[in-house]
Parts: sequence; C-alpha cells; structure tokens
Amino acid sequence: MNIEQKKLWSGRFTSGMAVSVEGFTESISFDSRLWPYDIEGSKAHVMMLDKQGIITHSEAQAIIAGLEVIANEIRDAIFPFKQELEDIHMNIEAALIEKIGDAGRKVHTARSRNDQVALDLRLYLRAETAEVIKLIDIFKNTLIEISEKHVDTIIPGYTHMQRAQPVSLAHHLMAYAQMLERDMERFQDALKRIESLPLGACALAGTTLDIDRAYVAALLGFKRISDNSMDAVSDRDFVIEFISNASIVMMHLSRMAEEIVLWSTVEFGFIEIADAFTTGSSIMPQKKNPDVAELIRGKTARVYGSLVSILTLMKALPLTYNRDMQEDKIALFDAVDTVKACLEIINEMIQNTEYKKIRMYETAGGGFSLATDLAEYLVKKGVPFRSAHEITGKVVRYCIDNKKGLDELTLVEFQGFSELIDSDIYSALTLENSIGNKKSHGGTSPQEISSQIERLKGR
Repeated sequence: MNIEQKKLWSGRFTSGMAVSVEGFTESISFDSRLWPYDIEGSKAHVMMLDKQGIITHSEAQAIIAGLEVIANEIRDAIFPFKQELEDIHMNIEAALIEKIGDAGRKVHTARSRNDQVALDLRLYLRAETAEVIKLIDIFKNTLIEISEKHVDTIIPGYTHMQRAQPVSLAHHLMAYAQMLERDMERFQDALKRIESLPLGACALAGTTLDIDRAYVAALLGFKRISDNSMDAVSDRDFVIEFISNASIVMMHLSRMAEEIVLWSTVEFGFIEIADAFTTGSSIMPQKKNPDVAELIRGKTARVYGSLVSILTLMKALPLTYNRDMQEDKIALFDAVDTVKACLEIINEMIQNTEYKKIRMYETAGGGFSLATDLAEYLVKKGVPFRSAHEITGKVVRYCIDNKKGLDELTLVEFQGFSELIDSDIYSALTLENSIGNKKSHGGTSPQEISSQIERLKGR
C-alpha cells in the first residue's frame, strides 16, 4: 500500500493516507471552480478575525495579500492544484502557509471546511443564479421581439396534437415568454434562501471564540445569518431548489424544442432553421436535421438526473455533515452548465429561424378549426352553449360526409341545422375575424396580444 504525505489535518494520525484513498476521496478535480468564492469568503472571515482581535491586523493584511497572490496565480493558470491536498480549501490554505508562513495557519481560525464549503456554494450559486436570470430574461425579450413582428401571423393552435383553433404566432410564442417569466420569479425568490450566511457554524456547534457573524454577512452582502449551526453545515436545500428551478426551465425549453423539431418537418413546414443551427446526415445527402433542438430536448434529462441525484444523495442523511455531500457539486455544476448552455443556444437559434407565414395560414383553417366560432355565433343568437355545441357537431359531421369545409356550405345548408344562422355567418368564419374577435383578457386578438406584450415588458 502506497502511503501519501502528511495532511494539514494529520495531527491525530500515525500514518499517511493510502494513495488509492487519496484518489478516491479528492474533489479538487471538480471543486477547483469554487476558488473565487473560497478566496472571497476567506477575506471576509479574516477581516472579521482582525476586527474582533482574534488575529492581529498585520497578520490579517499578510493573509489577504497572500490570498490575492494566489488568486492571480489561478487566473494566470500557473497555480499548482494538487490532488493530495484533496479540495479547493486545502489547496489554497496550503499555498497560503507556504507563501506567508505561520500567519497563514491562522486563516482557518473559527471555521471548519463544513461551513467553508457551504459558504463557497452559496456565493457560487448567488452568482450563477444571477447569470441564469439574465439569460432567461434575454431569451424572454427575444421572444417578445419576434412576437411583436408576428401579431398578425396566423397559425393553427393544437390540443392533443390535433388542430383546435387558429391563433396568432405571437400568442403562441408569448406563452413561452410567460413560462420564462415564472422561471425568473422562481430563481429570484430562491436568492432569499441562498443568501443565508453559514460561516461561523464551524464544524456543527459554533465556536467559543468571539466572532461577529453579522459583520461577515454584511461584508459578503448576505441578507440572513443561519440560526442553527447544525442546519447551516448540513443544509443543501438551496442546491436542490436551484436544480429544481433549472429542471423547470429545461422542461419549458424542451417543450419549445419539441415544437421546433415538429414545425421544421416537411409535414408541418412552419419554420426553416438557419443552416448554421442544423446538421446533415452521413448517408442521406438531402437531410437537414434540427440537432440543436433535439439536444436541448435530450439535455433536459441531464438536469432531471442532477435533481434526482441530489435528492437521493440527501435522502436519510443524519445530521450534520457527511462526506456523501461532496458529491453535491457534481450534480450542481452540471445542472448550472447545462441550463446556461441551453438558454444561450436556443436564443441564438430562435433568432435565426424563418417563419413560413403562408404555410401557417393555409394550415390554420384546416381540421374545422373554426367550429368553436360557429358555436359561439349561435350562443350570441341566444342558443344555449350545449345546444350550440351539438348543432355545430352535426354541421361538422355533415361537412365530413359531404367533403366540404364550413365556409363552403350554402346558407340553405346552414339553416337546415338552425334557422338562426344568417348570412353574417360567413364573416364570423374567417381566420382573421376568428382571431380578431377573441378579445378576452389573455386572448389571441392582436389588441390583446399587444397588451400582453406591454404587460410583460412592464414586469
């Protein structure tokens, strides 16, 4: 068995760690991305130790200066991350001691890696949450801009993937904008729970030293301080919540991606995705595949997997910190990277997509999509809705049997089903009037869509 060199925590041990265990337990290969937050948290911690007289001012200055040197080395990609030092915290602390001597040994006063990593994750997630909110907002605004150009573009609306009623393309796209608005709200609300300071909880019980947690919270811009030191180091709810919110975003993107795939088929022919956002086939020269949309659809499973992973990881863990929790970062980092990448690429793709207005219009009237307009026409004539529904159903059956569209029926044929039907039925059964007359709040009329756009812009 190969034995590794002495660790910073090795005082109680009589021998070093087996090299095989070192490789199995290390996390520096993935948690190195936390370095900016580890240094930010350490600086605030040291400033508090200085303020409280727990370390001297000159020691604090030396530590902060040393941390700045390490930060610059990491930025310049010359910092030697070492697997034998396990994680980002020990790598930075060991380098600090090497650079400034015994003063560096005081940086870990009144804290544990348990509360340190909890802080790092919260600082990281605060920054990434802000970035995700920004990307969602950018995509939402892209959909708004496209919608403003297509208020009068008519497409078929579907239920059960069957043609249902005509709607505006803008109305359809604004449905996704509303989803994105809710996504933003969820992430914004989650910030309240992310911004809770765990530092000062130490390993799990707090400390006998006279620390000032409120001062550290103020330095780091945290709005809360954890009230229970055991909860502070064992809590990963904020990680679960972020990945849950990311899963909902991905669900929304996957729904849009599925429609992009469908709409780009010859069978639908509603859109043309720019060549730059499609791929070809290795055997079929004619193919133009919507791979970007398909991958967004597929990557949704990765984020869902991260959510199941973190929930399973935390299931039945006793208080407080357990090494199992080291694995939280793998799920979190992948979810962060995936949702950001998908938001960026779908925004680009949608901006480079052509909408086939004529094909959409020609399809919108098919499948008796104006049948509900006929039923509502009868309601306006005083017919109870259930009766109007039955009459309209019989009209549609007659049209199917006689291979006619609603607009092809003569007035005599219409009146064979109801004497209340008059010549004004023909103006009611146009795509333009069907959409234009749906002026209820949230409806698909151009007037309502414009109001909807303005309301969303205002929020």
